[in-house]
Parts: sequence; structure tokens; C-alpha cells
Amino acid sequence: MSEPTVTYRGTVYPWQCDHMGHMNVMWYVGKFDEATWQFLAQLGLSPSRLKDDGLGMVAVEQHIEYKRELLAGDVITVRSSLLGVKDKSVRFTHEMTNDETGELVALTVLVGVCVDLASRRAVSLPADVRAIAVGVTDGRDK
Repeated sequence: MSEPTVTYRGTVYPWQCDHMGHMNVMWYVGKFDEATWQFLAQLGLSPSRLKDDGLGMVAVEQHIEYKRELLAGDVITVRSSLLGVKDKSVRFTHEMTNDETGELVALTVLVGVCVDLASRRAVSLPADVRAIAVGVTDGRDK
């Protein structure tokens, strides 16, 4: 998983476009969010794992760059990469491309924090998840 992995594939629908005719920013965020849950599952944080362990993942930081507009009918792919891991958090990126043109249309960098759902406080990532993440990042950002 040290190379970017596909975490989302989809299409831009007309109802996702704004009055200027391109996909509205809220849909970029939504598609990146769907990619996030696929990516976390690849790290071992599947929905059932989170539920069984009483854990959640919360976004505490997100930076988005919009590079090219997307129009209704465009087919897109999001590829995700882990940038770093700390005791309680992961930092990762999503890159959205237009499948027809191959162009990078948007990218985002996020920081997600592991929380105990009962106490609503940050907790350490599970040891096995951290081991997967450390292996992916080759020890960067420990």
C-alpha cells in the first residue's frame, strides 16, 4: 500500500453540478469522504472493526486544491496514499483524476484522529493498524 491505491471510482451526475455547469465543491468533498472510508478499511479500520472496538475516526484537518473543473458525465478515480502516522492520528492524501483525460482535477490532504466513542477523546490507534501504517510509510512521521 505504499503506492497510491484506488479508493473511489464514479461519475459526475448533472445534479452534482452548480449554476456554472461544473461539479460543485460539496461533491468533491463527498467523493473524497467515500474514498477515506475505503482507505481506512485498507488500514484495518473497517466499519465493523470500528463498531466492535467502540472507535471512530474524525477529520481534524483538510486542505483541498482544485486543479481542473469536472463536468456532468466525467468519469473519475481517486487514489489514496498514507503520508504519515502518529500514535493517535494518520495523515493521508487523495488525488482525483479525470479518467478520460488523465488530468489531476483535485487533491486533498487530511489528518484523521482515532477517538473512543464513549469518552469522545483521542486514543492510540490499534497496534495492528499502527503496524500496517508504519509499514506503509516506512517509518516516516512516527
